[in-house]
Amino acid sequence: MLNNNFIYKFYYEWWKNIDKSILFLIILLFGLGLFFSLVSTSLIVSDKLSTNSYYFFFKHLFFIGLGFFFIIFFSSLKQKNLLKLSFFLFIVCFIFLLLVPIIGIEVKGSKRWLDFFFLPRFQPIELLKPFIIITVASVLCSEKNDNIYNKYFLSLVLILPILFLLITQPDIGQTFLVFLTWLSLVFTSGINLVIFFLFFGIMIFFLLYLILFVSKFNYILIRLKSFFDPSSGNNYQSEKASEAIINGGFFGKGIGEGVLKNRVPEAHTDYIVSVISEEFGALIIIFLMMTFLFFVYQVFKKLYFEKNDKIKLILVGSISILLIQALIHIGVNIRLFPTTGMTLPFLSYGGSSIIGTSILSGIILNFTKRKVSY
Repeated sequence: MLNNNFIYKFYYEWWKNIDKSILFLIILLFGLGLFFSLVSTSLIVSDKLSTNSYYFFFKHLFFIGLGFFFIIFFSSLKQKNLLKLSFFLFIVCFIFLLLVPIIGIEVKGSKRWLDFFFLPRFQPIELLKPFIIITVASVLCSEKNDNIYNKYFLSLVLILPILFLLITQPDIGQTFLVFLTWLSLVFTSGINLVIFFLFFGIMIFFLLYLILFVSKFNYILIRLKSFFDPSSGNNYQSEKASEAIINGGFFGKGIGEGVLKNRVPEAHTDYIVSVISEEFGALIIIFLMMTFLFFVYQVFKKLYFEKNDKIKLILVGSISILLIQALIHIGVNIRLFPTTGMTLPFLSYGGSSIIGTSILSGIILNFTKRKVSY
C-alpha cells in the first residue's frame, strides 16, 4: 500500500509539473506516425497484394509503446540524475557504435546495425544522439575549464571519433546530422563567427576530399551526380518519390491508393513524407511541418525563462537535431537534397529511430517542466 501511494504521488507530481502542450504535441506526432503506418499497410492494400495484414502497424505500435516508457522514465528523473545517467549511457552507446565495424550487420553495402540475441537489430547512432547533445553541452558549460576555446576543442575531440565511425559505415546522412547539431551547440554558446565559419569551411573541404578521392565514398558522388543530372540514372527512388507527391496533389489519392510504398524499398522509413503526400495530399504535409514548427516554438518559449546555460544548450541541441533531421528528410523527398536514408522523427517506421526520438522527447520534457523536488 505504501509503495502504491509513493508511485501515485510520484507520477501525480510528474503530471502536475510536465509541460502539457509539449507532451500533447509529442503524442500527436507519434499518433500520426502510427496512423499513417496503419493506413499505408491497411487491409485494403493487403488484400490487393496478398501480404501479411497489419505487420508493420503492430511492430510500429510495439516500438511506440516502448518509446512512451522511455519518455516517462527520462522525463521523471531528477535533472542531476538524468545528467549522470546520460554520461553513462553515452559511453555504453558509443561502445555499441565501436562494435558496428567489427560485428555489425551489413545491408545494401552499409554496416550500421547490431544484432544481439538479447537485443534485436538496432542502430547504435540513433540511441547515441540524445546523449551526444547532453555530453557536448556539459563540456561547453563546464565550470572546471575557464577557457572557452579549450571547451570547443574538447567537444570536437568528443565527436570526431563518432563522425569517423559514421563515415566509415558509411552513413553520410547521420554524419552531417551529428556535425550540424554540434555546430548549432557551438554557435549558440557564443563562438567568434570568424573561427566558426573557418572551421566549417575546413570540414566541408575535408568532406569533399573524401567524396572525390576516397573510393569508399564514391556512392555519394554518384548520388550527387544523379541529383544534379537526373538523366545520369541511379535516381529511381527519388523520381518515384517526386512522382508520388505530384500524383497526390493537394488532397491525395485516398487511403490505401498510393503505390510508392510498393515500388520503393524502405519507403515507410526513408520516404514516409512521399507516401503520406500521395495518399493524403500536400495539405497534410504542410500541417505536419507546421506541427513541427509549433513544437519548436513551444520549447523555445521555455528557453526565455531558463537561467541555467547547460539546460539551455541541451534544449537547443535537442530541438536542432529534430528540426535538422526533419528538414533533411523532407528535402530529400521533394528532391531538394540527394538521398540520405534519413528517417522523419516521430513518424517514420523503425525501432531505433522511434526509441531514440522517445529518449530525446523525455529529455525535452524533463528540462521544460516546472522545477520541483520530489
